[in-house]
Amino acid sequence: MIICAGDSENFDFAIPVGIGMTDVAINLTRLCLLNPPEFILFVGTAGSYGEKKIFDIIESKTATNIENSFFTGTSYTPIDNVVSSAEDVSRETFVNSSNYITTDADSAKYYLGHQIHLENMEFYAVLKVAKEFGISAGGVFIVTNYCDANAHRDFLKNQKEAMDRLTKYIKNRFK
Repeated sequence: MIICAGDSENFDFAIPVGIGMTDVAINLTRLCLLNPPEFILFVGTAGSYGEKKIFDIIESKTATNIENSFFTGTSYTPIDNVVSSAEDVSRETFVNSSNYITTDADSAKYYLGHQIHLENMEFYAVLKVAKEFGISAGGVFIVTNYCDANAHRDFLKNQKEAMDRLTKYIKNRFK
């Protein structure tokens, strides 16, 4: 099953499951209960913490759920904030999920320091639901922006071309 966030990130080959972790958790759980798939593939856009370039396409099976406040020591969490369906996480590009978009380039450096390269609002929830149901899952992301002060502007500027490129990639890669 191929899924996407929906709204401005719709694909003719993917089922929209919502924007942000809560909507994804609810809607993907519903889909898995009604008709459990053998594999879940999430496709969408991502912000780069600095090393991945605009329009890079990255495949991943590992997500984190870390908030910026973690790096300043002003928060903690009792949850396991890393989830993966990869056999070898040392080769993975970690994708961080939060319901907030990072717009501070200095914060982005902390993520890179922890080997986290991308930011996508939904992927952590996708992997958590998949893990709960014992379903293998992964994601394919295209970088639309850097996680800096221009994040939203650049996302809007690059989104259409990114969606076109990602569509071509998915249709060629998963024929």
